[in-house]
Amino acid sequence: MAPSYVFVGVGGYYASKQGGLAGVFRCAADGTDWKHALSEIEAFTVFVDPRDPNLVFAGTADGVYRSTDRGQNFRRADFPDRGVQVWSFLQDDADPKEMLAGGSPISIYRSEDSGASWKRAPDPQLPIHAKMPFPCRVMRFAPHPRRRGEIFAVLEVSGVMRSIDGGESWSDCSADLLRLAEAVPRLRSKLVSDTEAEGMLDGHAVCTSSVDPDSIIIAVRMGLFRSKDQGKTWQDMRVDRFSPFTYGRDIKVSPQDPNTLYACLSVAASSKDGALYRSQDVGKTWQRFDKVTPHGTLMSVGLHHADAKQLYVAARYGEVFGTQDGGESWLEMPLLQGVQHIYALACG
Repeated sequence: MAPSYVFVGVGGYYASKQGGLAGVFRCAADGTDWKHALSEIEAFTVFVDPRDPNLVFAGTADGVYRSTDRGQNFRRADFPDRGVQVWSFLQDDADPKEMLAGGSPISIYRSEDSGASWKRAPDPQLPIHAKMPFPCRVMRFAPHPRRRGEIFAVLEVSGVMRSIDGGESWSDCSADLLRLAEAVPRLRSKLVSDTEAEGMLDGHAVCTSSVDPDSIIIAVRMGLFRSKDQGKTWQDMRVDRFSPFTYGRDIKVSPQDPNTLYACLSVAASSKDGALYRSQDVGKTWQRFDKVTPHGTLMSVGLHHADAKQLYVAARYGEVFGTQDGGESWLEMPLLQGVQHIYALACG
C-alpha cells in the first residue's frame, strides 16, 4: 500500500498575528514531520478522495482549494464566489466526480468534475432559528445509504436540513430540536444568541449507516441525537450514560464496518478535556476508545478508507493522536507550537 498521510485543517482567530500558522498541515501517518501544505489561508475542513488519495480538498476562508499530488501542493479551484468559507464536503458514492461543498453564510456548491470547478446551487432558504454573532455554516453532510439524492446536513447554529434532490432544494428538520429544548431543561443552552435552544441547534456532525439506513445521528452541543423519520422527530441517545463528556463535535461511521461509530465528545467548544468513544452497535452503547490525554476539545476523527486499523483524532489546540493497530497503541503527533483551532482532520 502507498504511504498514508494525515491532514489537518487549521483556522484561528489569531492566525494573522502568529505568522500564518493556519491552513492545511500534512504529516506521514507514522508521525514524522508536519509540513505546512497550504499556508496562505485558514482552513476549516479537509477531505481525501477515498478512491484516489492523490485528490485532497481543503475548505478555506476563500472557497475550495484542491491538490492532485496527495496534498503536497494546493491551488484554488475554479470557485465562483470570493470570501465564502467552506466547512464541509460530500462526494456522491455512485458518481465520485459529483461533489457538494457547504459554505458560510449558509450556501451549497456543486462540482461535476471531481472538484476542479464549482457552481453555486440555489439558496436553501431556511428559517433563522438563532441570531448568532457569526454567519451560520453548513458543517457536515450525510447521504441516505439507499436513496440516492437524499442528503442531511447539520448547521452551526441552525439545526438540520434535508434534501431529496441531491442538494438543489432543502427543507428544515429542526422543529423537534426546538421542542426538545423547550420541554427538557437540561437540553437548554444559551451562550451568544437570543434563544435557549441554541445548544440543540449547534450542529457539528451527522452520519448515516447502511445497517440502519433510516436513522440519522447528529452530534450537537447537547449530545448525540437520532431521528428515524427523516428528521421529523429526534431522540436523545443519552450518551451521558457512558461518558462524562457530552459535547458532540464529530461522529463518523467506520468505512469497513457499518455497525461501528466513533464520536468525539468533550466538555465544551473550548475546553481542556475530551475523549474518543466507540460504539459497535450503531450507537446503542459506547466505550471510551482512545488511550491518550488530550488538553483540548476533540474536534475531528479521521478514519482510513483502506485500513480499518488506522485512525487519527485531533484536539483543538494543535494535538493529534493516531493508532495504526486498531487502538492497541497510540502515537502523539503534535503540530507546531502556536497552532490554534484545528477544525478538521482527514487521512488517506
